Amino acid sequence: MRIPTRKKPEVLSPAGNLRGLKTAVDYGADAVYCGGKAFGMRSAPKNLSLEDFEEGSRYAHERGARVYVTCNVLPRNNEIEAMREYIGQLKDTGVDALIVSDIGVMMMARQVAPNLELHVSTQAGVTNYQAANAFYELGARRVVLAREMDLQAVRDIRANIPDDLDIECFVHGAMCMAFSGRCLFSNYLTGRDGNHGECAQPCRWKYSIVEEKRPGQYFPIEQTENGAYLFNSQDMNMLGHLDDLIDSGATSLKIEGRAKSAYYIAAMTNAYKTAVNEYMIQRGFEDADGNNILLPFHDRVIRPSDPDYGQGTEDQVMHNADAAFAGVADEGYDRAVATSDAPEPDGMSSHARSTRRKSNTAIEQIETDWKHAAVRPAPHVELPEWLLEETDKVAHRDYSTGFYYPEHKVTQNTDRSAYFRSWLVVGEVLSWSADEGGRVTLMSRNKIEPGQQVEFLLPGERPLAYIVPEDGLRDADGTPVPAINNPAHVFSMPCPHQVPINAAIRSRTKKPTLKAE
Repeated sequence: MRIPTRKKPEVLSPAGNLRGLKTAVDYGADAVYCGGKAFGMRSAPKNLSLEDFEEGSRYAHERGARVYVTCNVLPRNNEIEAMREYIGQLKDTGVDALIVSDIGVMMMARQVAPNLELHVSTQAGVTNYQAANAFYELGARRVVLAREMDLQAVRDIRANIPDDLDIECFVHGAMCMAFSGRCLFSNYLTGRDGNHGECAQPCRWKYSIVEEKRPGQYFPIEQTENGAYLFNSQDMNMLGHLDDLIDSGATSLKIEGRAKSAYYIAAMTNAYKTAVNEYMIQRGFEDADGNNILLPFHDRVIRPSDPDYGQGTEDQVMHNADAAFAGVADEGYDRAVATSDAPEPDGMSSHARSTRRKSNTAIEQIETDWKHAAVRPAPHVELPEWLLEETDKVAHRDYSTGFYYPEHKVTQNTDRSAYFRSWLVVGEVLSWSADEGGRVTLMSRNKIEPGQQVEFLLPGERPLAYIVPEDGLRDADGTPVPAINNPAHVFSMPCPHQVPINAAIRSRTKKPTLKAE
């Protein structure tokens, strides 16, 4: 039995395998998206078999979560029948939705698997409400907006589409240097097709200039020792700004990272789920414990059907966007013409001009009767400091807020492509026993020694900080050891606090590194 669509903001987590799926659910994901062995946009993860989807769907549904399958490659002619057969197999596994980008695949899915929801992938490049409504008429129940949309665009789309059409927005993880991820860079340089899940990420590589008649002499593009990273975009982090995005009409909050570790999935899922819970409480939809619904959830977007639409709703986000995009008039152009009744020189209507926001001439700033959707004001949702710090406890590139705030858009880091890592996983809980005042058995990942401060990552709670005791460390045979030194070995140590199975144990690194986890 499939789980119905949620009536409040959904935390959507990635999974590259069955373990990742279960981890996401355990740490609060309302839904998990994952790929199968074929036709998904990530080939690096092991991905899930049909049997994995059956088991994963049962596991998720028993805990109130849903499972979405990525079928968002851009298929070639010789893949069409294989895609049809694959979708036919997926419909019987218990999954809840298919994520598609190709309109032909979408029509195929409606025929082959009519009971599955259809979600339109970010690769479809939905940037306006007309496109969203068209997909809705074709059977879609969700659109994943292009990552290049700002908050005002999200609001305008929400205000002009049916309320039962979900809007999914990315909130965390890697950004792509190509529009909506549709890139040929990898194809050109390596022959690996980024639109078939095989991207080699050449945008993260280091580049230098070489002059044609001086082979072997490389000149860095930036003033760095060995070269420059030309297209290396920052990671997205919207944890501290979820209230703006949810208020603007986002239905589902998507964490990127199907190739990430179970620890990354657990930590980021837990952080964003906790933040959404805080939002629901502080906005008055749930009680202080988050257990009882006080009001049905609704966003704060003012729609055209609302009496106060367009009345004193000038929006600061839009103001900042216009300031960022407006530019200056062409040289020699008389600005006075922009406010006169003179005909427009190229015949473009005022309405068309007003919606073309990346203006570089004064004439394109002519006022029209187009009204951008605003949101009803509300206090900022305050998140605890420990929660905001969670995003720094996983490996990451420099953070940004993506394109949501035009005055603070994502940029590139041209001096490096590595990840920051100031925390690392040192173990994983295998069991906990109340014997001897409490003892935790763990699988080691890195060194643990007496006096070291560690944290247990707990679902739905603040991490548990704990100082490793001076004695009581034992190996799998119960023999006392001075420290836990051997990775992938079983050890135990005193711990009076009950901790769940599979909980990650992490510790701050002695020296932050630029390295993936």
